[in-house]
Amino acid sequence: MRRAFYPGRFQPVHLGHVKAVRWLLERVDEVIVGVTAAQYSYTPENPFTAGERIEMLRAAFREEWGRLFVVPLDNVPDNSLWLSYVASRVPSFEFVATGNEFVKLLARERGYEVLELPLWERDRLQGRVVRELMASGGEWRELVPPGVAEYLERIGAPERVRKIYLSERVKTPEY
Repeated sequence: MRRAFYPGRFQPVHLGHVKAVRWLLERVDEVIVGVTAAQYSYTPENPFTAGERIEMLRAAFREEWGRLFVVPLDNVPDNSLWLSYVASRVPSFEFVATGNEFVKLLARERGYEVLELPLWERDRLQGRVVRELMASGGEWRELVPPGVAEYLERIGAPERVRKIYLSERVKTPEY
């Protein structure tokens, strides 16, 4: 059984994530999707809870769900220990799948083979772009899978993201 660990914040799940998981499933039997920064939510960079991100992944990968393990993972303060922490919380894996140079370095230093993910339309297909479009009232739906768009609408995500972004711009005076 060949398994790859694919870490990401998935804030929110977008079409780049879909392409990455499907690309991986052509090369390995199963993918462990690590929902990182699981302890963060309701911030501009991390507006969604770990549970909401897992729901998005399920909406995006209904057909592939049987070949995925989805595990929420808190960030750890010591980067050198990160993959040891991950390995203690997920099923065993042989590969780390990433396009991030720092994650590649950590993986190789821990003895994992790296599956370098292509970056599909990186200028558009990234969570920051989707969040900024939500915050500004722009058209974000075309950047996420239809099931994810439906879920995000159902939980009021565009309004939440707008409010979070606005609250970051308008700081309350300290007393």
